[in-house]
Amino acid sequence: MALTLLHTNDFHGALDQQVADRLRDFKSDGLYLDSGDVIKAGNLGVPIRAEPAWGFLASAGCDASVLGNRETHVLESAFQAKIRGCRHPLLCANLRHKDGSRPLAGHLLLERGGMRVGIIAAMVPMVTEKMASRAASAYLWDPPLGVLKPMATEIRPHVELLIALTHIGFRQDQDLARLCPELDVILGGHSHTVLETPVQVGRTWICQGGSHGRYAGLYAWSDGELSGGLVPLKPV
Repeated sequence: MALTLLHTNDFHGALDQQVADRLRDFKSDGLYLDSGDVIKAGNLGVPIRAEPAWGFLASAGCDASVLGNRETHVLESAFQAKIRGCRHPLLCANLRHKDGSRPLAGHLLLERGGMRVGIIAAMVPMVTEKMASRAASAYLWDPPLGVLKPMATEIRPHVELLIALTHIGFRQDQDLARLCPELDVILGGHSHTVLETPVQVGRTWICQGGSHGRYAGLYAWSDGELSGGLVPLKPV
């Protein structure tokens, strides 16, 4: 069985309808995942209306995304304003309220192209238990690798393809691949790394496509191999 994987990351507000239409054409009947920082508002910005990026992702057929630092905020009302208008599953396993409850799901199980697919997701920590700023934050972030490892171990027996959707940067993605050989693919963001073709660490493939809507990753998964690479989204 083969499955098309479409991936984007770090649009930073550069996603528009023209690009969304192009992404929809690339996706076909495959799986489209985004690795965060899609909205324009900065880390401390608070949008007064729903960010247009969420509608464009819906138009492109996005199946799920992970939070980026632009989509988060230490204030609960500001966080809700940032994600208002999102129509697809928004994932983040290492974000929690101070009472331990989770505002978002950390994983997603689905079937696509006759294949059982598991998606686990985490982002770069913004406020941790050790920071003085925790007193002013409604949320805390746990170490992403420590959260993803047990999830990967638990989900692996139940799926044929296991994907980590991350916003932690290429260096930590490499560490994650070494820590979690259960993972088939890591679709990453945050460091704006341009990987023209997937990089393999152990048995795990890592992908990332720069930033600001220059590229999308268009890949084919089949029998443990990931082929394909970056395709331009806008005229050079």
